Amino acid sequence: MSEGKAKGHVAMLGANVIWGLMSPVAKMVFAAGIVVPAVMVDFRVMGAALLFWLTSLFAPREHVPAADILRLFGAGMLGVLFNQGCFIFGVSMTSPGEASLVTTTMPMWVMLLAWLILREPITLKKAGGIVLGATGAIILIVNGGAAIGSGASATGDIIVLLAQLSYALYLTLYRNFIRRYSLITLMKWMFLSASVVALPATWKWLAATDWLAIAPLEWAGIAYVAVCGTYIAYICIMIGQKRLRPTVVGMYNYVQPIVATATGIALGLDTFTPVKAVAVVLIFTGVWLVTISRAKAPDTK
Repeated sequence: MSEGKAKGHVAMLGANVIWGLMSPVAKMVFAAGIVVPAVMVDFRVMGAALLFWLTSLFAPREHVPAADILRLFGAGMLGVLFNQGCFIFGVSMTSPGEASLVTTTMPMWVMLLAWLILREPITLKKAGGIVLGATGAIILIVNGGAAIGSGASATGDIIVLLAQLSYALYLTLYRNFIRRYSLITLMKWMFLSASVVALPATWKWLAATDWLAIAPLEWAGIAYVAVCGTYIAYICIMIGQKRLRPTVVGMYNYVQPIVATATGIALGLDTFTPVKAVAVVLIFTGVWLVTISRAKAPDTK
């Protein structure tokens, strides 16, 4: 294995382990009852915006016309604010493992939206993958709502699913546009746009927060979500995507629910049931079929 590929694998593993840990960490912060989801969204969005703008000072400068800044605003709403906002709110209402498992359905929704909006053809294998994955998600949501003592909630699972649909819509609508700029340029403008909208919308929760009551462990959790779960993870993804095939990159998504569930069980925040195991198999199989199909037909876009 070349050094470049090795770095790609390390970067992708690191990003997905970080994201897998983010759900139980956020759940732990919410359990204290001081930091509400809206405030966590602010920390994540505005913290990442600050870090990406600071990073841009040391990166090659790219000129972004005013028209493209407006497009980046729309991209920021779908790809950052709605996506991360729904994820944080969903995690607060469901178990860490279920939240991370729902996130692995992303490739299926991208494929489905590309068919609905861009009229890209769907093969039998892709269609089968979408059906299997959707069935697994439905089983997970229904079982989550009926779960006892697991902290799971059907509403939370649905909100996390909306986060994936929001990001899938962003990837579909802005697929060609986002290729014009580097990840740092995209992220600094998208996170800034999300911050501008999030701050006034969540101000009442920020003002009502008892900042002095937040314990050091909770501050560490907030920092983890904002710095590691957003800024560092996005950098790792950028490194991995440049060095590995899309199929390999997609397969690393499976690391997230494994890490999240194991950590959640260890912390007493999650449980693993036979019904959840069936959902896992269906979702993993569905995403695998969709990912393999995409890899075999790269010229049909």
